[in-house]
Amino acid sequence: MNFWPMVLAIVVGAGLTIQVGMNGTLGTATGSSLWAAVVNFLVGLAGLVAVALASGSRIAPGSVASVPTWAWFGGLLGAAYVASVTFLGPRLGAVALLALVLLGQMATALVVDHFGMVGFPQNAVTPSRLLGVVLLAVGAMLVVRR
Repeated sequence: MNFWPMVLAIVVGAGLTIQVGMNGTLGTATGSSLWAAVVNFLVGLAGLVAVALASGSRIAPGSVASVPTWAWFGGLLGAAYVASVTFLGPRLGAVALLALVLLGQMATALVVDHFGMVGFPQNAVTPSRLLGVVLLAVGAMLVVRR
């Protein structure tokens, strides 16, 4: 297995933790988690547009029509995530929040992989994968416990 994609995934995960703190601070300072999430997306959009333009990347002709309808709504899930963690971060703390978010991601990923849903290849649930998610659940419970 290639090592660098795993390192990048860890770095992105670390960035998400930092982002939650930044957005939580913005939400607390402004008094609105929702507006903090809006600012997050506006700044992110500006950054993505700048990178896309600088890279010379273009949308392939005719590709937009081939996108399944459900795939257009991924941004809503991203917005729900950012708005939710902006609100929850200051209330739960970084470790509890991310443990619970990770548990939700892993449990859902197990189902998505098993059935090959939303564009992912099919990868059956195995006892070791199931055990990994169960251990994450136990870890999340230990982290949340005060």
